[in-house]
Amino acid sequence: MLLLILGLALWVGVHFWKRIAPDHRASFGEKGKMIVAIGSALAIVLMVVGYRGWDGTVYWGRSPAMTGINNLLMVLAFYVFATSAAKTKLTAYIRHPQLTAVMIWAFAHLLVNGDAPSFVLFGGLFAWAAAEVVVLNRANGPRGPYHVVPVKKEITAVIVTVVVVAVVSAIHAALGYNPFG
Repeated sequence: MLLLILGLALWVGVHFWKRIAPDHRASFGEKGKMIVAIGSALAIVLMVVGYRGWDGTVYWGRSPAMTGINNLLMVLAFYVFATSAAKTKLTAYIRHPQLTAVMIWAFAHLLVNGDAPSFVLFGGLFAWAAAEVVVLNRANGPRGPYHVVPVKKEITAVIVTVVVVAVVSAIHAALGYNPFG
C-alpha cells in the first residue's frame, strides 16, 4: 500500500511541479524535463509494484457486462489520447484530450476492478487528471478559434487507436489479465 501511495504522490508531484513552483521548475531548464521523465518512470514502477503487492478488500469483481463496457471505454480512451497528437476535430471540443483519456481509462478500470488497491490507483489518477484539467483551464484562460482539420489526421488517430488497443490487449494477456473476459 505504501509503495502505491508513494508512487501516486511522486506522479502528482512531478506533474504539478511546473504549476506549483514555476520559477523553481524553470531554473532547471532542459534538465527539468529529464527530472520529470525520471520521476514519472519511477512513479510508474512504484505504482505497479505497490498495486500488485497489495491484497485489499474486494467490493466487486468483473462481470461480462462491465468487461464489455470497460473495453468500449478503453477504445474511446485510446482514441481520445491519439487525437491529441493528431490534432483531430475532437480536440476542438476537448481541451485536454490526454488528461480526458486518463480519466476515461481510470473510470473504465474501476468498473472491472472493485478492490481497495484499484480505488487508490485508478481513483487517484482520475482525481489527479481532473485537478490538472481545472488548474490548466484556470491558467490558460479562454480558447481561441480552432483550425480546419484534414481527414488524414482523423484516419491517423483511428489507425493509432487500433494498433495501441491491439498491443495493450496483447500485453495484458501476456501478463495474465485477459482484457476480454
